[in-house]
Amino acid sequence: MVNQDKNRCPWPGTIHQAYIDYHDQEWGVPVHDDRKQFEFLILEGAQAGLSWWTVLNKRENYRRLFAQFDPEKVARFTKKRIEKLLADPGIIRNRQKVNATVINAKAFLEVRAEFGSFDDYLWQFVGGRPIQNRWRRLQEIPATTPESDALSKDLKRRGFKFVGSTIVYAHMQATGMVNDHLVSCFRYEECARKA
Repeated sequence: MVNQDKNRCPWPGTIHQAYIDYHDQEWGVPVHDDRKQFEFLILEGAQAGLSWWTVLNKRENYRRLFAQFDPEKVARFTKKRIEKLLADPGIIRNRQKVNATVINAKAFLEVRAEFGSFDDYLWQFVGGRPIQNRWRRLQEIPATTPESDALSKDLKRRGFKFVGSTIVYAHMQATGMVNDHLVSCFRYEECARKA
């Protein structure tokens, strides 16, 4: 049963407890861990054209099949391994998205080598601190921003795939680079304090 005594953003709804838990515990919390950043980058790319609930439902399968999102291991996936992944119904079996995961792992490692961490690279696009928005309604929240445009453009330049500005902005929201909880949501102030 969903806890109704808390005012939260409306997007997780009231039906799926896992979706509500994701909103209440994870979404919008600043992430400073390279492997977690890689996980979100891959999952947001997998979501392209689909709902986040579809991806969240398959998250444990992704973790199992993609070496717990260890970019060094994923970068070494062979064509044979990719074919095996594409046969597994536990993930989104889109060849371009699965191939992009391996490509992105290799690009991720190059960025990490250049900047010391992928996290340092990402956070420079928001000046090292989360952007604190003050949205009152879901309709106010943009799909892209100048920051997501800039990050998307740079990721593409570095060879990343499935990193359009909308996907990148979703990544920024999920990893707390921006606080897009509505100001009426109980998580807004909690995430602002973690900044």
